Amino acid sequence: MVQSNPFLTAIREGKPQIGLWVSLGDPLTTEVVAGAGYDWLLLDMEHGAGELSDVQAQMQVIKGYDSTAIVRPDWNDPVKVKRLMDMGAPGLLFPMVQNAEEAAAAVAATRYPPKGMRGYGGTTRATGFGRDKSYTSTVDDQTAVLVQVESLQALDNVEAIATTDGVDGVFFGPADIAADMGYLGQAMHDDVWAKILPAAMRLISKKIPVGTLVRDVDFARRLLGAGFTLVACGSDAGLLARAADTLLEDVKAP
Repeated sequence: MVQSNPFLTAIREGKPQIGLWVSLGDPLTTEVVAGAGYDWLLLDMEHGAGELSDVQAQMQVIKGYDSTAIVRPDWNDPVKVKRLMDMGAPGLLFPMVQNAEEAAAAVAATRYPPKGMRGYGGTTRATGFGRDKSYTSTVDDQTAVLVQVESLQALDNVEAIATTDGVDGVFFGPADIAADMGYLGQAMHDDVWAKILPAAMRLISKKIPVGTLVRDVDFARRLLGAGFTLVACGSDAGLLARAADTLLEDVKAP
């Protein structure tokens, strides 16, 4: 039987889940951060270095820890999504979803016919290589389908996106929303969050899980306190870069 998804159970119950972006695509560095105990780790195929074989190895590593692996494909490519599902991805984060139709297409990529368009493979890692006879009847309820709202158009459509059947949560992308507003590289600009926060609060009032990625720890804590359910607070690459810079500065200090 498909293992119970603790991340999905938690966000359905409104329990905050703190995450970390994993973009280096390496199983060993994934293991380093997995030991920290984040609730979820986002394996990034959109802007990260990992390919399918890397993601599979990363998921195998994470399975030995208390974190849940969520994979972000580089696009809603049903063929790639099918392969990620066959690898046993516990959740997927679909980038740049603009409207309810695209949200429905993301859900359909994760579902077998007649509810979707996922092709069937019987001896995959997800099915225990054919040993799990209950897989097809349980996988839908244990796979987190998250969609990213990353543009002004998507913000206008956010409630229709969020209430699309099969969508488990909405993830706001402040960096791309900032770019769409003319604030490229200014994800924390006040005007950006003046757009995001009201939309997020409307969803929170409907008990729809919402999330985002911010590297400002105090701001991340504020969002969790305001009702955001899934908040990522940094990345493996960012942590490594900042720690390397800080160490060198400290050694060179007078």
